[in-house]
Amino acid sequence: MKVRQRAVAVYFIDKLALRAGNEKDADESADTVGCCSLRVEHIKLHEELEGKEFVVEFDFLGKDSIRYYNKIPVEKQIFKNLGLFMKGKEPGDDLFDRLNTTTLNKHLSELMPGLTAKVFRTYNASITLQAQLDNLTNADDPAPSKLLAYNRANRAVAILCNHQRAAPKNFTQQMSNLQAKLNAKDETIADVKQEIKDLQKEAKATKDSKILKQLDSKQKRLAQLEDQRQKLEVQATDKEENKEIALGTSKLNYLDPRITVSWCKKWELPIEKVYNRTQRDKFAWAIDMADETFVF
Repeated sequence: MKVRQRAVAVYFIDKLALRAGNEKDADESADTVGCCSLRVEHIKLHEELEGKEFVVEFDFLGKDSIRYYNKIPVEKQIFKNLGLFMKGKEPGDDLFDRLNTTTLNKHLSELMPGLTAKVFRTYNASITLQAQLDNLTNADDPAPSKLLAYNRANRAVAILCNHQRAAPKNFTQQMSNLQAKLNAKDETIADVKQEIKDLQKEAKATKDSKILKQLDSKQKRLAQLEDQRQKLEVQATDKEENKEIALGTSKLNYLDPRITVSWCKKWELPIEKVYNRTQRDKFAWAIDMADETFVF
């Protein structure tokens, strides 16, 4: 039974990027758990749910009192083992009553020096970022869209690792301000387009060099305005998509920084657009080491 519990726990830690557990801070009073400290009440087994077989439904508070809720289909043997672990137990009993984080990590380190449960989490975070960046980055996109693709890739990692947060209190006002800027930019663009039309007619009729010069200036101005509008639109999209996701945690603690550095160098984007000063200082080694050919 001990071996079965250990195998199922590693399966969840690998497949779902769960924390091992037993990581509660001394000043954290909430009833928070990780994989090894799950109780019977934290899961439900469904032989069939929403058209899928052998579904495990998780519902518990993880680190920092962040709720983890997920419904995931599993291998039949995993499902059967969970049924055995729950048999004859009360809701408040440990699911893995013959396992804890210390014994799990001891076993893993015997398989490979330095291997711990957290390594699974960091590996899965990094391989997810690499795959998402490869999939989402479009070579023809302008810089703002590439940065949006990066944040979307990072968000996939944050969702995998359950890095959630409450939406900022002033979020609605922030979005309202951005929308007002977009509306104002649209009005300016419309005015400039009309001015261009008028100048085009005048230039056609008069062939005046001054009019042609004004027309060229207005067309350049229009291109600048449309670029500014695109940046605002990307900013609004990014803010909306990230309102309940904390991107900084995975970036600082779980992702191999060489992936980010390589991506920035490949697409000639300033590292400052992705890493703040603290992150640049921490990952100076990766900034010096990784080139655009690095792949995780």
